[in-house]
Amino acid sequence: MTKLRLILLAALCAGSVACESSSTSQRTRKISSIDASGVIHDVKTTAYTHTESDHIAYGAKSAVGNTLKYGNVRSAAADWSVYPVGTSFKIEGEPYVYEVDDYGSALVGTKTIDLYRPSKASMNSWGARHVNIHVLKWGSFAESLAIMKPRENKKPHIHVMISEIEQGASPSS
Repeated sequence: MTKLRLILLAALCAGSVACESSSTSQRTRKISSIDASGVIHDVKTTAYTHTESDHIAYGAKSAVGNTLKYGNVRSAAADWSVYPVGTSFKIEGEPYVYEVDDYGSALVGTKTIDLYRPSKASMNSWGARHVNIHVLKWGSFAESLAIMKPRENKKPHIHVMISEIEQGASPSS
């Protein structure tokens, strides 16, 4: 099974312009429930909104500086050492594409993905769910580092993500 995962991830990696040599082994260590079709099973998801107290300082902007998206393409936040910036995916049974363009301190050291919602009511309606996701494109650890490096000394969780990417180790829970 591990060999099949490595072959699948290598194929995904080969098609990605921004793929690093360590990314296949990093993803294999961090995401253990990916099947042959590229579906990651039982991913914990939560929801957030820009009006929550811990996001007010950033307004409706993501960590990459764009406006948080909620249309056919939607913003998602994650630990960038697990799901690097630019990772796009679909949740099984939903028509929307989610793109990882944000991160949050509570996500570091987890495999949880936080889905952007434009209101507290919509956020609360989602709650916390375990879903299957199909990764359409893996993001870039190099791009994640380029965005985070200038911020490394501002917040401890940023330093942790940078260290995890550079070490290629899975985050501690």
